[in-house]
Amino acid sequence: MNRRFKDYALLYTKGLSMGVADVIPGVSGGTIAFITGIYSELVGSIREVDLAALKLLFKFRFADFWKKINGNFLMAVLAGVGTSLVTLAGLMTWLLENHPVQVWSYFFGLILVSAPMIFRDIDHWNVSVWTSLSIGIVVAYLITILSPAETPNGLYFIFLCGALAICAMILPGISGAFILLLIGKYQYMINALITLNLPVVLTFIGGCLIGITSFSHVLNWMLSRHRSIALALLSGFMLGSLNKVWPWKEVVSFRLNHAGEKVAAFDRSVLPGTFGEVSGQDPMVLQALFFALSGILLVVGIEWIAGRMKNQHN
Repeated sequence: MNRRFKDYALLYTKGLSMGVADVIPGVSGGTIAFITGIYSELVGSIREVDLAALKLLFKFRFADFWKKINGNFLMAVLAGVGTSLVTLAGLMTWLLENHPVQVWSYFFGLILVSAPMIFRDIDHWNVSVWTSLSIGIVVAYLITILSPAETPNGLYFIFLCGALAICAMILPGISGAFILLLIGKYQYMINALITLNLPVVLTFIGGCLIGITSFSHVLNWMLSRHRSIALALLSGFMLGSLNKVWPWKEVVSFRLNHAGEKVAAFDRSVLPGTFGEVSGQDPMVLQALFFALSGILLVVGIEWIAGRMKNQHN
């Protein structure tokens, strides 16, 4: 695929959006990839990072290696993700702590309108497709209501955590950060990054690399061989995750962050009126509607721009 500079700039921007989402427990970078129309290419490119690619690399055939893994695409997207994680993580954390209703409303709108848009790419609806959609909804919803667990800190488990989190991160509707929170390793990994605990960090990265290269083969096979069923499942994940991004929440349990401050560890969704009674805060219903509508309009705008660019190329 021939791309110009502005195309790579757009890919970088989409990567920025994925990075912002990956920071927040409950929002998936895979969801943003799906919304922005790069999901299939992302999964397919990651799948190409295999033994054949490594052989090309070790033989110093760098041009062939780069072409095989769709290197320009991956570099643009991953550069955006990395930039977000480094520069915007603090801002998004601050926004989530100080303006949670607005942030969650925005992501609620994003996801709410995106799942039905994916339905348009499903060629035909049959029992298998409907079943796949239902399974996706139920699995994602059950994940959002699970309570955090106590788990070991051994390196073998950290490796498994990396593999599991990265697989969840690439799935629309399932947050890798939230999975880490559920298995009791979110704050542990944050602390490891802050204190530069290299054995833990490198083990986690190793798990991520093995997990994503293996899982991408499964996803790519599903999207190429059983596309309608796969799209229905991924849409179901997104719809089921709406419970996690519901704007009004009641905190059920707390944890200590890296600064020793008590922050919410787990919460449950409540109605706006109940939210006000429990927290003593203004439920900000009108603001929530405004930000949800902003999220919806953003997705519609992206679809409109993508359609115009496609027509221009044709």
